[in-house]
Amino acid sequence: MRWTLKPIPDSQKVNALSKDLNVEPLVAYLLVQRGIETFEEAKSFFRPSLEELHDPFLMKDMDKAVERIQKAIENGENILVYGDYDVDGTTSVALMSSYLKTYYPNVSTYIPDRYDEGYGVSYKGIDFAFDNDFTLIIALDCGIKAIDKVAYASEKGIDFIICDHHRPGDEIPKAVAVLDPKREDCEYPFKELCGCGVGFKLIQALSEKRGLGLDNILLYLDLVATAIGADIVPVTGENRILAYYGLKVINSNPRTGFKAILKEVKKETLTITDVVFIIAPRINAAGRMKHGNHAVTLLTEENQEDAEKYAAEIEAFNSDRREADKKITEEALQQIIENDEEDRNTTVVYHESWHKGVIGIVASRLTETYYRPTLVFTKSGEKLAASARSVKGFDVYNALESCAEHIEQFGGHKYAAGLTLLEEDFENFKNEFEKVVSKTITPQQLIPEISVDAMIDLNEITPKFYRILKQFAPFGPGNMTPVFMTENLTDVGVGKCVGKDKSHLRLVVKQEKSNQFTGIGFGLADKEDIACNGKPFKAVYCIDENEWQGNVSLQLRLKDIRE
Repeated sequence: MRWTLKPIPDSQKVNALSKDLNVEPLVAYLLVQRGIETFEEAKSFFRPSLEELHDPFLMKDMDKAVERIQKAIENGENILVYGDYDVDGTTSVALMSSYLKTYYPNVSTYIPDRYDEGYGVSYKGIDFAFDNDFTLIIALDCGIKAIDKVAYASEKGIDFIICDHHRPGDEIPKAVAVLDPKREDCEYPFKELCGCGVGFKLIQALSEKRGLGLDNILLYLDLVATAIGADIVPVTGENRILAYYGLKVINSNPRTGFKAILKEVKKETLTITDVVFIIAPRINAAGRMKHGNHAVTLLTEENQEDAEKYAAEIEAFNSDRREADKKITEEALQQIIENDEEDRNTTVVYHESWHKGVIGIVASRLTETYYRPTLVFTKSGEKLAASARSVKGFDVYNALESCAEHIEQFGGHKYAAGLTLLEEDFENFKNEFEKVVSKTITPQQLIPEISVDAMIDLNEITPKFYRILKQFAPFGPGNMTPVFMTENLTDVGVGKCVGKDKSHLRLVVKQEKSNQFTGIGFGLADKEDIACNGKPFKAVYCIDENEWQGNVSLQLRLKDIRE
């Protein structure tokens, strides 16, 4: 584990901001580090304003999309809302379909089957639309590369509106409208929306055209916040505003489906992290283990009793998913050892019987053990399908592009992608991928990094400081939870390994003239010798709250410990 101290911000800017905001220098230091240098910037950071959302019509083709939907409604056409089977896709479909249904009845939804149709727009979906007299498909979180599929639909008299956020290829599909802020010719000011975010901009535009304000659509932001958290897009700019207000909706007026999922959760206020670890996996589990339709049904259900029934089904899918991912991860780790591949720069594993729905999770788990670009393959029909995951700073999408001659199709982002290839190409691809990555990855990138915001003393941690720190949320890429480093810590003599398998470390630490703080290090039992031998050590950690028997105290969530 390498510790990297982030660049120290300009002290003049820190002092000026500290004075302007009337906050202690440490708070100003953390803000300037995040690019927040003026009173105005701090104001929009701490008090995100809906007025700062961009005009949706700045997005290329937005006017065409709105016009085509209005025409469909005037002509009484059937509209099919089509989306991918993951969290971003199913929340997008729930958002768009339930919004349109508030004023137009002829709207249905379609989620492709992960196993039968695979990712994105499918011929089967277009045939379904044709057979059922749909003349307009609105595709969300997919479609930017569906050139042949859109042409096929066009031959059948079906128009497409695409709302995507993935990187386009060299050609854009010939749809009526293609909304994607990552299009080279799109001047929309914020490029990092998730698929559900692009869907929200479309309903914002429709709402404006109907002469209605933002108030009319704020209740849909719970879906957008969930997708932002699950899709790991930067929580900066417009995403920060959408996530901030989406969390407000989840906490004050959650939709019936969320209420059903959260029934067992005993938390007053949910953070974006809670959404990512509680709501998102359950929505995802439907598409992974059964069918994404289940998730859309839960997210759009208004009857509490029915929603609880769907939530219970989804809970069962989620526990099946947990068992499958645990078993496959163990088998994959075994395969790496048997193939004598512990020392490679990539992990590429394959078994024909692995559950396609969990290979993405397994890929993430494997990077926890072997920190390197990872692909997990399984059999999917006649072909092999894989999920790819990367490590910080390494673009796995570009690496796959360099291996394109061995791949049937691929798509995704810098850190996560999906691909299919023919079984006979597997070995060649595996060797080529190892070659490409070995040439382009740096030794640094193969060591997990903890990025440290600031070095501080324990006496700088006060309830007031923590209250301000909490207002830095919602956290996520581009605005991560601050990480601190403190030196000369000693355990007061009560440090011990805790947890079912004694894999966690619990300490009570202090510096020479400071208060004591409890520290908990998940998975840090192997650091017991360093922390509990009476000698000073240093640690990196986040600050959070521990609630025990009604008492709330600040604690250190330890990330790593060194002599």
